[in-house]
Amino acid sequence: MSGAYARGACPGLTAPMVTGDGLLARLVPAAPIRLDAFIGLCAAARAHGNGTMEISARGSLQIRGLNPVSAPLFAEAVAALAIDICESVPVIADPLPGDPAALIDANAIATALSHAAAERMLPLAPKISVVVDGGGRLDLDTLFADIRLRAAATSEGPRFHVALAGDGASATPVGIIAPGEALDAALALLTAIAELGPEARGADLLRVHKVTGARSGAAPRPVPQNRAQAIGLHPLKGGAFAFGLGLAFGHAHAEALMRLAAIASRNDARWARPAPDRALLLGPLSEANATATSREAQELGFIVEARDPRRRIVACPGAPACAQGLIAARALAAEIARDVPLPGGQGVALHVSGCAKGCAHPAPAPLTIVGTEGGCGVIANGTARAAPVRYIEPRELIAALRPASRNTLEAVNA
Repeated sequence: MSGAYARGACPGLTAPMVTGDGLLARLVPAAPIRLDAFIGLCAAARAHGNGTMEISARGSLQIRGLNPVSAPLFAEAVAALAIDICESVPVIADPLPGDPAALIDANAIATALSHAAAERMLPLAPKISVVVDGGGRLDLDTLFADIRLRAAATSEGPRFHVALAGDGASATPVGIIAPGEALDAALALLTAIAELGPEARGADLLRVHKVTGARSGAAPRPVPQNRAQAIGLHPLKGGAFAFGLGLAFGHAHAEALMRLAAIASRNDARWARPAPDRALLLGPLSEANATATSREAQELGFIVEARDPRRRIVACPGAPACAQGLIAARALAAEIARDVPLPGGQGVALHVSGCAKGCAHPAPAPLTIVGTEGGCGVIANGTARAAPVRYIEPRELIAALRPASRNTLEAVNA
């Protein structure tokens, strides 16, 4: 267990980060977690932390409320559960095991890459990440990564588009490779980044034109696809299904997650897997058992429909869980979701941030509520770092968001 609990780095299992409610540990699962191990993980979070568990926008598991004494005990408990986690570079791959829509087995490549990077002990920046997208049912295009491998069908069979420093729309294409070249290519790119220094990122590799590992030649950006959201029913090979549900604003108590896992187990599921966009996948299930699991999960407060308004509100923990938080972001977000109609459309409608850092949603949102010394700052079409156009006391926020004349979030921009 590392003795440095610093802010500003990526928290790991053995190097948790200081927050307002203690230490936070993060796990990046490299494979589905057996349900019995998932229940054990929740029990450990309850025993050694404050019981709050989170799934991040990138699909990582976070455990809150640890302390310098309990954090090593938690790490030991997790090690005993034999959960396959990325212990070096976070490598995010297709979250659906046995996805019949996948063009390439991205998980096998991701696991091999994570292990190879750990063996080489590359001196990489803490926030370095890799996405290996096999072209399956669930979309990974929104995830930023230093290195992106995205499968696409070609006349020669499936190939990986390789790109650096961005999400599916913004990353810079650098080559097209065969699936068998993926491991060596990604490892070569990570090595080249490491050679630039311990703080270097994928963008630095582009700047110095030291791109290696990807075959030269034309590298067009892969065509965007209209892929599914994680929430809902997803077919698997063999006629089974996975069911995806959401954690409201990305968090739940360990006790509720243990009850959820027990429900899934009674319905013959064998695994759970955190997924991007703060979701949790359960499977394999029959369609009837998935419906039964969904019904009971909803009773526990989990999100089981993609159109749930809580899916369109992003909120960080805020005060008091985060030492930087100036407002109780998640509590306010829950009130807004319950009492304020959201404007039409898809995607994020509202970002509630405890402070100007905007950790939960760095991108602009149609409306951002940010904690400031002067109350809730209101920002239209910007990020939490932008200058607020108006300030509202937290206790007056809900009323301000739903005046009788215009009962939508758009009212605050008037």
